[in-house]
Amino acid sequence: MLHPVGPLPAVVYWRRRLLVLGCAVGVLGGGGWLGVAVATGSPDEDVVLTTAGEEPAPAPALDQIVPSLAAVQLPTAPPTADPAEEPAADEPQDDPPAEPAAVDGGPCSNDMIGVEVRPTPASSPVGSKPTFDLVVTNVSPVSCVRSLDKGLQEIVMVDGAGTRVWGSNDCFPEETTDPRTLQAGESVVFPVVWGGLSSTPGCAAERVPPPPGDYALRGRLDTATSPDAAFTLT
Repeated sequence: MLHPVGPLPAVVYWRRRLLVLGCAVGVLGGGGWLGVAVATGSPDEDVVLTTAGEEPAPAPALDQIVPSLAAVQLPTAPPTADPAEEPAADEPQDDPPAEPAAVDGGPCSNDMIGVEVRPTPASSPVGSKPTFDLVVTNVSPVSCVRSLDKGLQEIVMVDGAGTRVWGSNDCFPEETTDPRTLQAGESVVFPVVWGGLSSTPGCAAERVPPPPGDYALRGRLDTATSPDAAFTLT
């Protein structure tokens, strides 16, 4: 062992031995250093290698690299208004159709005439025969034509409860043809004499004098009607 044997000079064999011994020492020294580092190092900290002569600096913590989500402000959408609370846009409103202008000499519509009943007198004793005037007036600014046939005229009496008591066409209906031109503002009066007895359409029921009390008279000319006129039987 101490005296190498071989064809080469002895110095060559000693150099080879020293080289092998140096490698073995290096391997053993590196393994020992690694074991010490593992045994003494902290498992919770990372070490950053620095240049020679400087102390190793600990790696920055994760919260220093990645910001906290609580500190990040996310953009929020603006609140949307409830459609029911939004003011409705002003919608254009259609103007009502204009009524056709009245034509001079044309037919009288119901809007162009006025119908009225006038009892004369307004109070009569039971059993008397008062006169009721049916008045038709052209209330338009132009002349117009209207049929004033007797069959289109009627006066009806009702009591305080609205029950029909008498009608002018119940027992003595008349039929005539009477188209007339009514000038603007012109009135036509048709007197009707009441016999003082009750009646029904067709005059089938017994006719008796109505009792004293307050009554109402209603007139019409075809489909044009009058307001109620007060009449009293004493």
